[in-house]
Amino acid sequence: MEIKNPHYEVVAKAIRYIREQQIQQPTLEEISSHVHLSKFHLQRIFKEWAGVSPKKFLQYLTIEKSKALLRAGQSTLETSYQVGLSGSGRLHDLFVRYESCTPGEFKQMGKDLHIHWAIVSSYFGPVIIAETDLGICHVAFLDEEASAEAELQERYPSARLHQGLGANAQALAQYFSTWEIPQQPIQLFLQGTPFQLQVWKALLQIPTAQLRTYQDIGQDIGKPKAVRAIGTAIGKNPIAYLIPCHRVIRGDGQMGNYRWQPERKMAINGFERARFLATEA
Repeated sequence: MEIKNPHYEVVAKAIRYIREQQIQQPTLEEISSHVHLSKFHLQRIFKEWAGVSPKKFLQYLTIEKSKALLRAGQSTLETSYQVGLSGSGRLHDLFVRYESCTPGEFKQMGKDLHIHWAIVSSYFGPVIIAETDLGICHVAFLDEEASAEAELQERYPSARLHQGLGANAQALAQYFSTWEIPQQPIQLFLQGTPFQLQVWKALLQIPTAQLRTYQDIGQDIGKPKAVRAIGTAIGKNPIAYLIPCHRVIRGDGQMGNYRWQPERKMAINGFERARFLATEA
């Protein structure tokens, strides 16, 4: 699938540099020099990719104000409003539906499970999408496409794999291309422990372009002391982007780790803010 703005790798490289040089607050000229582009070319790429200028986009990635507010004892929700991360976007509530089962229930489905899969383009790099008859079961950003099928086979060793996109995967691929909400809900099929399923369902309630901490998720599921277990469950999220684990940050306001690279996490959050909530470039 062709993407109109295929510049994620350049953006990711720039974000990686900014992250490393955050204390020095690098200028546009310094960033563009690092990615071996003129500052005018970099400016154009950012505008095409995110819809806003690099300066505006990088403001969305800045977390210093969040850190200061969190350290002052404010709740994450209060902090979100004060740093401009609030909004009415509830895209996931509108177009994602899910079925779920425990590993034991999944095993009872038998060895004849058929999974259709394909690699498609997205604004954040290539992504593999896999789907059963019950819905999408696996979405992952790829840095090495050659290992995609092997990883899928390892996750579902008894399944029969077929290349190609099912109806739900086609809808997701189209969404990644246009960002237009599908006419029919995208169906997910989640396999995990009861605790993992509880955490993943809580992630689905985080509005677009808002952030939550692991402690917030603990409060949401009624287990405020299970922060470490929540982090482990989030790290095993099988559905990248649609189950928005990228919106969960550390309690000190830092973005924290991400299964599919921390720079991609920063890029997605900045992109969502710029694409869905920005009012000016």
